[in-house]
Amino acid sequence: MESLSYHDAAALLAWQVELGVDECIMDAPVNRYETPAAAPKPKAAPQVPKKGAVRFVETQVDLPAMARAAAAQAADIAGLHAAIAGFGHCDLQKGARNLVFADGDPAARVMIVGDAPNREEDRAGTPFVGAEGALLDAMFAAIGMGRSTDVPVYATLALPWRTPQDRAPTGEEIAMMAPFLERHIALADPDVVVIMGNVAAQALIGKPGITRMRGTWAKVCGKPAMPMFPPAHLLRNPLAKREAWADLLDIQARLNA
Repeated sequence: MESLSYHDAAALLAWQVELGVDECIMDAPVNRYETPAAAPKPKAAPQVPKKGAVRFVETQVDLPAMARAAAAQAADIAGLHAAIAGFGHCDLQKGARNLVFADGDPAARVMIVGDAPNREEDRAGTPFVGAEGALLDAMFAAIGMGRSTDVPVYATLALPWRTPQDRAPTGEEIAMMAPFLERHIALADPDVVVIMGNVAAQALIGKPGITRMRGTWAKVCGKPAMPMFPPAHLLRNPLAKREAWADLLDIQARLNA
């Protein structure tokens, strides 16, 4: 076949385009459906730490263990108060006005453990104040006891700081501060512990559910313990005072036995 001149080849190509040709056929067939093999990705160069560089390793801090160690150092009630104030690992401390520690006689036979401080308790720095405190005092006065009587009671809370907006404390917060509460009971050494509320029950018994547990004796920190409704619940549900009265009589009988 004679070779075409440039002008003849250009004229032939123009004629084919005019006829509708839109691609050229190569000498060898091409399978356009065949997926080309992916090129291997280059391996990343290993990171070699620079000389003198510090490598940080994330570790999980056991806050309950730290609290237990701090609480164990407290030789008396005053020392425990100082240990809680200086703990510094509970974020609740940052938003609270005061540390709410205890009220009454630490040598009392009955130790009452409430939940977490509310707004009034946070402002006063004292557990069980306001309407709740008045009801608590009336309840124990009915069995001849009180925070400022000849037969005293001693009152504290499961958490020493108020939660933001009085929200329910988290399990982590309760577990973190429980060693201080257990040490508090050991130092006060009461004959009977009164558990008033779900937070106190979770801290000392390991689970909430004061409605199911109330009226049934338990054992916490080696002491007999009576779970019962807190004053806040009784103010909202006056009919529950009947169950609270039965629990108080049971406590009185236990002390007199």
